[in-house]
Amino acid sequence: MATNGRQHPRRPRIEVGAAASPEEAAAIAAAIERFLRDTAPAPQTRSEGASPWLRAGLYENAGLDPSGPSPWGAWGRWGA
Repeated sequence: MATNGRQHPRRPRIEVGAAASPEEAAAIAAAIERFLRDTAPAPQTRSEGASPWLRAGLYENAGLDPSGPSPWGAWGRWGA
């Protein structure tokens, strides 16, 4: 799955009604922040090696046969 660069989704705006004291509002905001952090999906790790699409593009651009050996290093055979 492609990544979205370094962009992150916008953070939700947290508002507390006027009836809460400043300490209560801070406690509510901290609890919501912690909940958002705890339930966020884990970051995906980058896979090693190039994608098959990148590899095909490199071979096509260089005029090489994709089933042959790689002049750029050992990526394995096509689809591997």
